[in-house]
Amino acid sequence: MNRIIALFFLLISVSAATADPVAYTLQPELSDVGFTYRLNAEKQRGTMPIQQATVQIDFEELAQSSVDVVLSAKEATTKLPFVNEAMKSSKVLDTKNHPSIRFKSQSITGTTSNAQIKGDLTIRGETRPVTLTARLYRQRGQAADDLTKLTILLTGTISRKAFGADGFPEFVKDEIGLNIRARIESAE
Repeated sequence: MNRIIALFFLLISVSAATADPVAYTLQPELSDVGFTYRLNAEKQRGTMPIQQATVQIDFEELAQSSVDVVLSAKEATTKLPFVNEAMKSSKVLDTKNHPSIRFKSQSITGTTSNAQIKGDLTIRGETRPVTLTARLYRQRGQAADDLTKLTILLTGTISRKAFGADGFPEFVKDEIGLNIRARIESAE
């Protein structure tokens, strides 16, 4: 709850006067992907590290911005060891043949505090269009006009069946919730 409150107070309403998109690099030690799933009707959580992210933000023309995130599926983990093994198996993520997951934006609409990012998500070699909600925040301790360190929060849901990751349907529901937190800093 404190994390949500802190993020709320750090919400940006950007009116920066930049002419071109600003390139940002990932702070991997401060970034992660949270996901939720239902195992026998009980909500469970897991995490997956972000391998790399390429982010360009145009504060004047958000539609000119882009996001490209690569996740390490082979390092995905939950609190349940038997779920970890099943999740990485050929019936679900098939991490032996597909060790990473990628999201690449195609269009961005809205504002920095409430954007819709449509893009292509690739899981198990299957690429499908998805829409994620995005919010952009200054990192804690940054001045109001300092946009050198930001946090992007991407949220949404996907159907694992749409990507062929439909193993164990008698135990795990189809819908997977996503909560990607990428901490970035200006590359300039």
